Amino acid sequence: MPTAAKSSRLRRLPGKPAPRLPPRPAIAAPWSLRAVQGTQILELAPLKKFPWLVHGFSTRAGGASILNSGEQVLNLGFTDWDQRENVLKNRKAFQAAIGATGSPLVLLQQFHSAIALFLAAPPMEPRKGDASFTNSRGMLLGVQTADCVPILLVDPKKRAVAAIHAGWRGTLARIAEKTVGEMRKHFGSNPAHILAALGPAIGRCCYEVGTELVSEFTSQFADAAEYFDELRTGEEPNPLQWLNMMPPGHQPLPKNVRLDLRKANRSQLLAAGLRDANIFVSNLCTACHTGLFFSYRQAGAKSGRLFSVVGLRQAELSSS
Repeated sequence: MPTAAKSSRLRRLPGKPAPRLPPRPAIAAPWSLRAVQGTQILELAPLKKFPWLVHGFSTRAGGASILNSGEQVLNLGFTDWDQRENVLKNRKAFQAAIGATGSPLVLLQQFHSAIALFLAAPPMEPRKGDASFTNSRGMLLGVQTADCVPILLVDPKKRAVAAIHAGWRGTLARIAEKTVGEMRKHFGSNPAHILAALGPAIGRCCYEVGTELVSEFTSQFADAAEYFDELRTGEEPNPLQWLNMMPPGHQPLPKNVRLDLRKANRSQLLAAGLRDANIFVSNLCTACHTGLFFSYRQAGAKSGRLFSVVGLRQAELSSS
């Protein structure tokens, strides 16, 4: 039986006090947090009702990886600071927690593109791209994130799924919209039937970007003004510039703006034909809740990686 969610295990290092973790955020329905032997999985209720489907969003809780603070975490990405054997142990624990131990895990060489790949079977070598989709059973599609938006798509009519990694570059290149288009082409999917789960990602509260992105997004999206806290491009005239007594070319850089990647991707999915009622967006910010998630913005190169996975089970779960 699943156990109640527990906090990450802490290891007291010699000469150092036990590290303290920030309080955990409340998880609002239809999202829920489930713990299996110390591994915590974020799940979406509308996707759990399909016995032929497996999905899950990882957290940092538990695991075999040890941070300098002594905290044991579930880092699922190969990083310079972690040992490969620890990551492999963590991946095994994660797959066991979601009930997909026997399924091959298919990850891509992500590079912030708009490339969506159809996979009929696990590739012999990792392929480059930022989204994958399939209607084959027994395969677990996954993306790695540490602030970017993970998106899982499920077409219950055609029994087809997709996993998407959407950073600002991929979002600007419409990777979510393009992946829906690929599902229509390959499977005959009706976007109105597709369910979308946008998992934990950095929120507009914490995601500062340069003002040049305002120009890039407004040139591509009619509703881009809704993605930013301020619609500034950095090229606005400053009538009081003479007051700072600085020569031309030495003016301070314009203040950054804040970008809402989740809202931008939700808008793309709506534009692709998904119904509003079928798009589920987690309100959990990875940069705000570093006790539960990894955040590259907060930890830099010392950050771990989260997994978001989806797949068709080889055999359906019993309803009993």
